Amino acid sequence: MSGIQCLTQDSIWFDKPRYDEAERRFYEGMNGITHPPQPLQEREASAILQDIAKARQNIQKSLAGLKTALQPGKGQPRPQKQQRRPRTTSASSTAGGDQTDLVSRMKSLEMENQSLHKSVNDLRTMMSKLESRLTVLEKAKPAAGASSAPASTPAAKAVVVQAPKKVEVKEEEEDDDDDMDLFGSDDEDADAEAERLKEERIAAYSAKKSKKPVLIAKSSILLDVKPWDDETDMAKMEECVRSIQTDGLLWGASKLVPVGYGIKKLQISCVVEDDKVGTDFLEEEITQFEDYVQSVDVAAFNKI
Repeated sequence: MSGIQCLTQDSIWFDKPRYDEAERRFYEGMNGITHPPQPLQEREASAILQDIAKARQNIQKSLAGLKTALQPGKGQPRPQKQQRRPRTTSASSTAGGDQTDLVSRMKSLEMENQSLHKSVNDLRTMMSKLESRLTVLEKAKPAAGASSAPASTPAAKAVVVQAPKKVEVKEEEEDDDDDMDLFGSDDEDADAEAERLKEERIAAYSAKKSKKPVLIAKSSILLDVKPWDDETDMAKMEECVRSIQTDGLLWGASKLVPVGYGIKKLQISCVVEDDKVGTDFLEEEITQFEDYVQSVDVAAFNKI
């Protein structure tokens, strides 16, 4: 967006001093104050001010006409007098509606009162029936007490018979307490038994563990064997490298990789057991063939 477009969208009145000056000259001319002839710009400003004044007068006239139009005429009846009849009718209708509501409410209250009276009477009859049943049960209690008295005597006898048994049990417990060894011989036997069980469990666990197959950690190694020059017999060098045999070493595939200037290096792979063979051992054994091998590097090392 250019600067002119930005200014067109702004609501800033840049020419306000000019309009103020023109307005001042206009009012001075109306009051009889003369000034030297004005330039063209000032004349245009005074013309704009005159147009503004005319617009203000037109707005004031239109507002006055609206006020007179909104005010009611002298001969016309007021709207309040015309609305008196509908107001009275609405009041009478509301009063009639209130009376009908009151009548319906009174009827509903009477119905509820009657239902409450019925429920109270039903409760009274139920209470009287319950009281009669209670009296009958109270009268029947003495007879039941008399019949239960002879039945309670055998139970009392049984209690009396069983009492000596409890005393005998207590006496036996006291005898057992007297036979206890205060020096802890039973504790020693229990400790010895616990130690024996512990040893048996340890032996069983070790035997079970020894039966499990032991995982052998292996690694795959890729070696770069470099010769002295391009005249080195690479087949003989590979034969020398493969002649290294030991427990935990297995040679794999090999190939010749060009290095530059007609020289090729031997790239050979092998699988070794980590506990038996290491990269240091392989480098030492291969570099012993000094007539063919210049150096040995580990190109890749991966765990299997």
